[in-house]
Amino acid sequence: MANTYTQFNMHIVFSVKGRNNFLSDKLRPELFRYITGIINQKKHYSLAVNGYKDHVHIFFEYNPSFSVSDLIRDIKSGSSKWINDQKIIVGKFSWQEGYGGFSYSKSQRNSVINYIMNQEQHHKNKTFKEEYLQLLKDFDIEFQNEYVFEFYD
Repeated sequence: MANTYTQFNMHIVFSVKGRNNFLSDKLRPELFRYITGIINQKKHYSLAVNGYKDHVHIFFEYNPSFSVSDLIRDIKSGSSKWINDQKIIVGKFSWQEGYGGFSYSKSQRNSVINYIMNQEQHHKNKTFKEEYLQLLKDFDIEFQNEYVFEFYD
């Protein structure tokens, strides 16, 4: 649309179904490149894609011509198919339903990128459950425990 100018920074978090540690050190770089390709191909701009053994963080400039839900559906279905086609794990890989979505200003971009790109170090001190629940609290997002990701301690 003419004369429409936007700049939205979105941070999305989602998890492996069953919270299995399927995202090995070997798989993660290839998977994150694949997810980056999906984001960019869908006319968004990837800023950071990273995660740890059981979850993924993506941070991107969001193109409002597309629905966030459709983008996340395409990322999850495309990356699941890629993992299954590679036969990297025994059985069928899938992501848990749902995702967490958070928006940031441009002035916060570098700190969010740094946070996402240092996930392995970050998770030496904090579990994914602690991290995710803290994000929900920091953004004043009301939630019901039964509808948050399955967490296994």
